[in-house]
Amino acid sequence: MEKQYYHWHLAHLSGEYWQAVDLRQRVLREPLGMQLAGTQLAQETEAYHLGIFDNKIDILGCLMLQPKEEFVFQMKQVAVDTHLQGKGIGKKLVHFAEKFALRKQAKKIILHARENAIPFYKALNYEPKGDFFEEIGISHIMMEKEF
Repeated sequence: MEKQYYHWHLAHLSGEYWQAVDLRQRVLREPLGMQLAGTQLAQETEAYHLGIFDNKIDILGCLMLQPKEEFVFQMKQVAVDTHLQGKGIGKKLVHFAEKFALRKQAKKIILHARENAIPFYKALNYEPKGDFFEEIGISHIMMEKEF
């Protein structure tokens, strides 16, 4: 029997949201010697915060969908607990995010992929667009998926 996961839309500033912030800090920022700033968090009020949990309590992964122009969302801050990476949780989370975006009438999702994450997104049918650029001190490329 496949393990049961719970996917949630996290209310901004809820307890689950703060779990996601903590996970993002541990997975995405600490390895770079960075901190999530209060100004960054203040800009997240319009984003949809999504999480995947193993028992309705413990967060395993999270991401944000930021509305851009009409019918376009930007996927941001995708993080899966370091000990759980490579186990399909990120894939389940992205699929949940895509279904969520489609319910919001999305026609396209864009994202800035770290260079080491390109194979993950390519396996989920995201296509690279344009040239590499530096963001938060590391190489990224724009990727997108149209629906």
